[in-house]
Amino acid sequence: MDQARERAPRVLTDIPGPRARGIVELDDRYLATATKSAPLAVERAEGEKVWDVDGNLFLDFSSGVAVMNIGHCHPSVVKAVQEQAAKVMHFAGTDYYYDVQARLAERLARIAPGRGEKKVFLSNSGAESIEAAMKLARWGSGRRQFMAFMGAFHGRTFGALSLTCSKRVQRARYFPMVPGVTHIPYAYCYRCPYHQEYPSCGLWCAKVLDEVYLDALVPPDEVAALFFEPVQGEGGYIVPPKAFLPEIARICRSHGILLVDDEVQAGMGRTGRMWAAEHFGVEPDITCMSKALGSGMPIAATVFRKELDWGVPGAHSNTFGGNCVACASSLATLDVIEREGVVEQAERKGAVMERRLLEIKDRFEAVGDVRGLGMMRALELVEDRRTKAPAAKLRTAILANMLRKGVIALGCGRSSIRLVPPLTIAEDNLDTGMRLLEESIAEAVRERA
Repeated sequence: MDQARERAPRVLTDIPGPRARGIVELDDRYLATATKSAPLAVERAEGEKVWDVDGNLFLDFSSGVAVMNIGHCHPSVVKAVQEQAAKVMHFAGTDYYYDVQARLAERLARIAPGRGEKKVFLSNSGAESIEAAMKLARWGSGRRQFMAFMGAFHGRTFGALSLTCSKRVQRARYFPMVPGVTHIPYAYCYRCPYHQEYPSCGLWCAKVLDEVYLDALVPPDEVAALFFEPVQGEGGYIVPPKAFLPEIARICRSHGILLVDDEVQAGMGRTGRMWAAEHFGVEPDITCMSKALGSGMPIAATVFRKELDWGVPGAHSNTFGGNCVACASSLATLDVIEREGVVEQAERKGAVMERRLLEIKDRFEAVGDVRGLGMMRALELVEDRRTKAPAAKLRTAILANMLRKGVIALGCGRSSIRLVPPLTIAEDNLDTGMRLLEESIAEAVRERA
């Protein structure tokens, strides 16, 4: 039987299985300590299916951490990568010229959010795209400070880490950070930091920026940019009220503060729009993107208003940004998104996910909240709906149950499970994955009781 047509999931061994255990041991011995989510040793993948080295078959509800939006090893992307690799793999696009890089930049400038002419800086990761945005904002504005949100994840390099405020382990023992970064609470309505309720709160979480922070703490004429995720990722898949980001944007515009939109996880169709900012009608000055941009090839882009360009050769550069093969992969990815109506698929299937998650919430008291946009969905586990105490151990048990049943998923926030399958997932496999999620919750709740 053609492996791609095998019915998923199918788990035949313990996880890790006999062959996987050797790989896990080798990895633990020689690779630096990392945030491994499961003892899963992958051999091959296609679409929404992942096979491990022991022959187990899984449904991927992680998309390689929101990277494989059009599925693993899409034939069009594989073909583009193979053809480009046979011609030239690298020739430092920061120093020389080649067609595939220029065409990708043109396309990204055309489709990125916001009106007006744009330019593009290509790099290798989401963190690098954020670093470029920080340098652009300082260069273009002449200002030195930044603002970001609590719960934000913008990367782990020092500049990006200075903006990140997701988990303390990410920042521990790295102080001092890049100076001049101020964090304010995000619009996390389920756990409002001001203990108010929307909409009777009057959107205080946005107004506090102007009425408190920029009035008493941070001189607004010294702030180069405010960084935001339209939907917070690592922070727990937090979706703000519709009016929150427009009000933040209005305040920033009134003070000449640039808006930097981090679409690294939420972009490329994931939320049922090409860019998550489109849900809120916000036009950023700078947009950062990576992850799903290359369908597995390491590439990122910082797209910005033309007038913000450095204009001085050498003010910012790198070696591998705009790599030929990665650019070819990105162009092929964008072709697939347009040709196969992938954004529309995300909107339609996301509605199915939302309905199923609400049903699950109605069934289990341990599910305190469900949220998301498109196919960027999460459920938050609590010990008690009244106190909302995070149920991190229950989440761990549910994720382990899912893996044993053949569904790969990840946590986020303090006690949430994120569900980000490929946007192209077959509808029967989406239904299977959601059913196995519900079964996994039921088992974990019984075991806890």
